[in-house]
Amino acid sequence: MKVFVIGAHGQIGKKIVSKLVAQGDQVYAGIRQPEQAEAFEDAGAEPVQFNLMAQPEDLALAFKGMDAIVFSAGSGGQTGYDMTLMIDLDGAVKSMEAAEIAGVKRYVIISAEFTPDRSRWPRALQPYYVAKYYADEWLKTRTQLDYTILQPGTLLNDAGTGQVTVNPEVGGEITRDDVATFTVQALRTPATIGQTIALINGTTPIETAVQQAAK
Repeated sequence: MKVFVIGAHGQIGKKIVSKLVAQGDQVYAGIRQPEQAEAFEDAGAEPVQFNLMAQPEDLALAFKGMDAIVFSAGSGGQTGYDMTLMIDLDGAVKSMEAAEIAGVKRYVIISAEFTPDRSRWPRALQPYYVAKYYADEWLKTRTQLDYTILQPGTLLNDAGTGQVTVNPEVGGEITRDDVATFTVQALRTPATIGQTIALINGTTPIETAVQQAAK
């Protein structure tokens, strides 16, 4: 499978790239800075200069021939709310438009827990949640993509556990490594198409949890 990872240099993005390469996929790592290229080449991925500030028609050029796109990009905590809107919202939407221009149907996006419920948005992160909410809604209602939306809980840098709970009634935490593993599994599970899946660490092996979420 040819997979383009947007935000490949991010903490989750790097892990997704590594896991996709390990299972034999042909991975194209979208990067902004040329100096990031060598690390991905060494990891067995193809680095591609990619800027979410570009127009959809330009972004689509990088997607030609791909089988799937994974959106794991984010503006990061060091930028202002303007970049949250430009990357997490408009950048995501433009990548969806670009996917359709390029004829790529499969699209997986990493969102955040509680995104559908405004009453549960953390006050300090409301602009971030606004961006995630409307990006998710655009994907569901304004595209014809074969999407999967993943909504992980609070992200941790701990070692992956290999176990999660899907669609929990309460919030929780999850390691970035487990999010990456779940993303790769979901990407290859056609029954997750059209699904919005919340996930936190739990007691169910990820391979089993992906199948449960797909029902």
